[in-house]
Amino acid sequence: MFRHFCKSKIHRAVVTGADINYVGSITLCTDLMKAADLLPYEKVQVVDVDNGARLETYVIPSPNGASGDVCLNGAAARLVAPGDKVIIMSYCMVSEDELSNFKPKVVFVDEHNAIVKVAEEEPGFKTHLQIVSESN
Repeated sequence: MFRHFCKSKIHRAVVTGADINYVGSITLCTDLMKAADLLPYEKVQVVDVDNGARLETYVIPSPNGASGDVCLNGAAARLVAPGDKVIIMSYCMVSEDELSNFKPKVVFVDEHNAIVKVAEEEPGFKTHLQIVSESN
């Protein structure tokens, strides 16, 4: 059996731009992409902390490299505004055999989208394996 898991997350990034005339997607700086293990054209979910909007799109790297860019493009630009805080999540399917070695990446950023910390779980969170072993 395969289960869907959060593969990576960029927590509370600040939107630096919104371009309604761009073809589509979310533009991310390459540092954030690397830290969150995101590839160009990979599907992500974006959640706006300020207004509750949720959307799915795909990632493209910023032409500015490691700039802190987080720009929503195309129709998504109508849901998210510059200055909003967003959570950007990617997902994967994990088999039961892979589960014991599975570790998500949680990327914490500051108000300029500079990486502060990369963790393998959220603070205070128990992994699936911890929950299963406690119930036995």
